Amino acid sequence: MRAVTALPPAVLITLLGACVAAGQDAQPWPGFRGPGASGVADGQGAPLEWDAASGAHVDWEVEIPGASNSSPIVWGDRLFLTSAVSGSGTETLRAGISGDIRSLEDASEHGWHLYSIDTETGRILWDREVHRGVPGVMRHPKGSHASSTPVTDGERVIVLFGTVGVLAAYDFDGELLWRSDIGVIDSAAYNDPTAHWGHSSSPIIYENTVIVQADGQQDPFIAAYGLTDGREVWKADRGEDLSSWGTPAIAAGPAGDELIANGTVIRGYDPRTGEERWSLGPNSYITIPTPVVGPDLVYVTGGYQPVRPIYAVRPGATGDISSGEDASGNEAVRWSTDRDGPYIPTPILYRDLLYTIQINGVLAAYDSSNGEEVYRARVGTGTFTASPVAADGRLYIANEEGRVFVVGAGSGYRELAVNEMGEMIMATPAISGGKMYLRTLNSIYAIGGE
Repeated sequence: MRAVTALPPAVLITLLGACVAAGQDAQPWPGFRGPGASGVADGQGAPLEWDAASGAHVDWEVEIPGASNSSPIVWGDRLFLTSAVSGSGTETLRAGISGDIRSLEDASEHGWHLYSIDTETGRILWDREVHRGVPGVMRHPKGSHASSTPVTDGERVIVLFGTVGVLAAYDFDGELLWRSDIGVIDSAAYNDPTAHWGHSSSPIIYENTVIVQADGQQDPFIAAYGLTDGREVWKADRGEDLSSWGTPAIAAGPAGDELIANGTVIRGYDPRTGEERWSLGPNSYITIPTPVVGPDLVYVTGGYQPVRPIYAVRPGATGDISSGEDASGNEAVRWSTDRDGPYIPTPILYRDLLYTIQINGVLAAYDSSNGEEVYRARVGTGTFTASPVAADGRLYIANEEGRVFVVGAGSGYRELAVNEMGEMIMATPAISGGKMYLRTLNSIYAIGGE
């Protein structure tokens, strides 16, 4: 079976949308940011308003032990998510903006779990302890030991726990199919190697492989493993001096599919061999957002010093496509800017506009074809970590303080609703089959349609 995530995002969204319109099964949300990592779920009946305290439009809530800011994924009537349970009970996540870069010290024994949940009832169908032991490295207080979102092709679920170096696959009945030791990934602050922050890049499926981006302090690499057996297919040295936390993406180009990985240097690879095709800079010292793939361009961003770029890259390039310090663009880069890239949330491309949300809540919309700013507005108050998602003409933007802002898509800022969850949100929501699945600090919610 060819994995859904292997298809070009624009084609994938069109095909899945047609299935929903024809009354077939709900659109899967198979990995981080859903179909093609787009964050878009048109035609799925996403809700507008709800209230967690009163239960209005809340179909169910399930408490999940441990700490995790990985996102839920959905296929049919199954929801999957991960968590890491500390033996010391130190499972809080720090909210807000802080200059404290120190890692959270917790050397107690942990359990790393994968859950399967019935999407209709919220019943936990099974819980598998994927690994038990002491973390190989510590984590950022704002992160977790289960920050990587799992991925599925409808037959198997792949989980990655970077701080213990475990990559594993389970079938939908919870049976272990394979497990690979890929080595502990020690991602740390760029200016202090003792400040261990943990790994968060999520695995992706491409054809018959699982691709992992492992930008840690020692021997950073990007690699592909067999989807059916977990054996290494290829492995490439990343050549990175600094850690990164973004998930790679697949884009269709004139020379074939490209694997695009964010980092201090942005790079494009052949996803079948790992051969590097092109590189691009300058970029931030800390890179977290995932590349966003459009029909003709790929948008790669960074939101930390020395530059905070937004690059709109044409797939199909070769060699060094950097434009120098002014980031002014060239043949391979349709447009770019050296400021305004987001720090943590991944941007979203929706109906010809590219939206970025800053950690402080400043939302900006750009014409995706030329980079011209359409508008800029502040979305409430608070701190924004989760990436925005979109459906049916609306943007859904969650902040750490537990509020989900619903904003009308288009050329001007229109706030349509503010929904209170009453608990911290750091995970990006999933949308499928008339429900939005929201992970808070302690629970997973299914929010029903209107």
